[in-house]
Amino acid sequence: MLFPTLDFAIFFLVVFATSWALSGSIGGRKLFLLGASYFFYGYWDWRFMLLLAGGSLINYWAGMALSLESEMRRRKRIVAVGVALNLVVLAFFKYYGFFLESLGEILFNLGIERDLPFLEIILPVGISFFTFQGISYIVDVYRRDVSPVSQPVDLFLYISFFPQLVAGPIVRAAHFLPQLRREPVLDAKIAGFGLSLILFGLFKKMVIAHHLSEGIVDQVFADPWSYGGFDLLLGVYAYAVQIYCDFSGYSDIAIGTAALLGYRFVKNFDQPYRATSLIDFWRRWHISLSTWLRDYLFIPLGGSWNGWFKTARNLIITMFLGGIWHGAAWNFILWGLFHGILLMMNRAWRGLKPKTDKGQDFGAGGVAGILAIADWANRFVAGTIGVAITFNLVCIGWILFRSQDLESASAYFAGLQNWDIPAMVATPFLTALVILSLAMHFMPRNLPELFGIVLAKSGMIIAGLVFGAGLVLIKAMSPEGVAPFIYFQF
Repeated sequence: MLFPTLDFAIFFLVVFATSWALSGSIGGRKLFLLGASYFFYGYWDWRFMLLLAGGSLINYWAGMALSLESEMRRRKRIVAVGVALNLVVLAFFKYYGFFLESLGEILFNLGIERDLPFLEIILPVGISFFTFQGISYIVDVYRRDVSPVSQPVDLFLYISFFPQLVAGPIVRAAHFLPQLRREPVLDAKIAGFGLSLILFGLFKKMVIAHHLSEGIVDQVFADPWSYGGFDLLLGVYAYAVQIYCDFSGYSDIAIGTAALLGYRFVKNFDQPYRATSLIDFWRRWHISLSTWLRDYLFIPLGGSWNGWFKTARNLIITMFLGGIWHGAAWNFILWGLFHGILLMMNRAWRGLKPKTDKGQDFGAGGVAGILAIADWANRFVAGTIGVAITFNLVCIGWILFRSQDLESASAYFAGLQNWDIPAMVATPFLTALVILSLAMHFMPRNLPELFGIVLAKSGMIIAGLVFGAGLVLIKAMSPEGVAPFIYFQF
């Protein structure tokens, strides 16, 4: 069930009305939302519900076992078993085929051919997201950052809650579970915020991402051998915009939908293409994943407290595993290593760069004013150059990320150097759409919230009319059909 469809609209209207009718009964409301979430997930394939329930049972067992055990060695064993079971399930569904294919190639190159047990495995939608949420719950209970749930329905709903189930954001137990224990609230401000985010998300997904996908991205990445430098350059910039609008659009809809049901999620994107460095980029891109990798992988490995070499090692390992998380393919592995190396270099550069005092006091008078203007201009130019370099480095990574395989990625890089072939798919409309979409990153960062305040103050009738008109306009501007969200495959 995809967000921008009539099926989901009907589903959500029923869930919205029923859940608020049950608002006087917290337990009944949670049970209803749990059933609705399982229906939402089972809409793709009913067998997925069994996997979701099985994973939730593992995490509930681990939390309860930790709550009954105080001896540290046994607690470590419990958390190790709980995390391992989650990872085994994830690895089987996501990496079994990749492992056997790679093993088969190695054996063939060694002159040893074997019949390997290949299986046709359906990758459950969103398995990485709800697996990471389960792992974070077990680890947080072990660290005593969150109390283990006393009612199974709370944990089952936390892992399966439908707005974020299949493509995030990755919600922390410490943030969401307390919300289940108190009565939800929906007022004009929250409603305006939710409706605003849904509109912004649908526009980014259905209009911008869909036009760029159909108009240029899918074509140039499917056959990079047939296109010249201009098409390929615009194609990778278009993909940078597409994946941002696609994924942040889903996050916006998820956050807005949850808000209309009385629950608050944290922000998942913060204008990432205005980042001035790779470190800054990962503080703005897919925030729920980058902070998850930081808190549950990078810091446990030792973080940045044991010298430059170990910090670099920890960064490489973290981003390598982050690449594997995105997909079982060598291009994802190289994408993760590429970002790990860049983050390592970024940290080294920060250590070498002389410190500047951003709050310099130039005193008073004309000379002081000129110095202050010169200092601002210097920081503005440096920031602009930083944004340009960071964006283009990220786009180099996107070529690895989007290409079908390493051969296609290599052809794409080679084609960027060939400007003899005239542009075939890079139209003025698509070029303008890419430029305007990138310019959105330099608009006020709280624009959806400001629009939500306007909706809240306009009254229920006007807000409903504006929301309805926005849906009609988005539908009229979008191409035919509904493209699946990119991150469903992860």
